[in-house]
Amino acid sequence: MKDEPANMEFHEVEERLRVAGIQPTAQRIAICQYVLNQKDHASVDEVKEWVDHKIPKVSLATVYNTLNLLVKHGLIKAIKLPQSDRVHYDCNTNVHGHFYDEESSELIDLTSDQIKVICNLGDDFEVDDIQVLINGKRK
Repeated sequence: MKDEPANMEFHEVEERLRVAGIQPTAQRIAICQYVLNQKDHASVDEVKEWVDHKIPKVSLATVYNTLNLLVKHGLIKAIKLPQSDRVHYDCNTNVHGHFYDEESSELIDLTSDQIKVICNLGDDFEVDDIQVLINGKRK
């Protein structure tokens, strides 16, 4: 299990949920304390494991529903790896890409300085989001 997240306090998480229009229940706050403070790209299983140590008997459905709600409200991003059924959740909602290390299964943030994407789609398209995922091996 990952170390205890240490950035946002309970009341800060609660306020962030309220501002986003999400009812801050105890389960949601616990899930957010983990997900919003992680520098890694947490999976549902990692979130569930951490939350179980804080609030016993939180259902897996509650974890999934909360993560989907956070994605819907733009507090986190969901990253679906094509080679896996697992979804990873990213608390970094700034525009950035990812490098997936095929040997370690590590997902690494790439800044806009490290990648360039050019869209010449014309006026018929409105781009809401671009997700860049590069697969390979880290040397």
